[in-house]
Amino acid sequence: MKKWMNGAVSGALAVLLFSGTGVMASEDEGDYGAAAVSEGETYTLEEMLLYAIEDEYMAEASYIAIMDAYGTVKPFTSIAKAEGTHISLLLPLFETYGFEVPENEAADRIELPASLAESFEAGVEGEIKNIAIYGQFLEAEDLPDDVRSVFERLMAASENHLAAFERGVAGNPDGAGRKK
Repeated sequence: MKKWMNGAVSGALAVLLFSGTGVMASEDEGDYGAAAVSEGETYTLEEMLLYAIEDEYMAEASYIAIMDAYGTVKPFTSIAKAEGTHISLLLPLFETYGFEVPENEAADRIELPASLAESFEAGVEGEIKNIAIYGQFLEAEDLPDDVRSVFERLMAASENHLAAFERGVAGNPDGAGRKK
């Protein structure tokens, strides 16, 4: 039963990651952030950093737009702030490796979910995609240690964000009953 569940979860993750669209992403998102990452492909360091920061831009812009529309609701408040921290962790890597930092176009690319409930569901989907791209990038054998460390940290943060959004979907956005 456990093997079947792991397979089902892995399949669902693959469908979400590689479907090319997301609840919070507009249909013209194209090759931006997680939507640009294809299963089984390999990426240059510059591409990985580009897609990672774009995905963090999308998450931050999405969560800010949700709060603008539906109020400052947990966990969007703390997670939007965390996304800014994630961006600040990625920025020095662009300088270290001599890559140009992409313009943040995320606010022009998002599509607001129709309700707060859909926003929690979109948060779950977004964090699943984020976890999957970092998992794929971390498979690169020649990934520099500093980049690997940041990607691991961001993946762990996304796992925490996923749990928070899942609590929101379950009607418990403040985290009561949360593991300590």
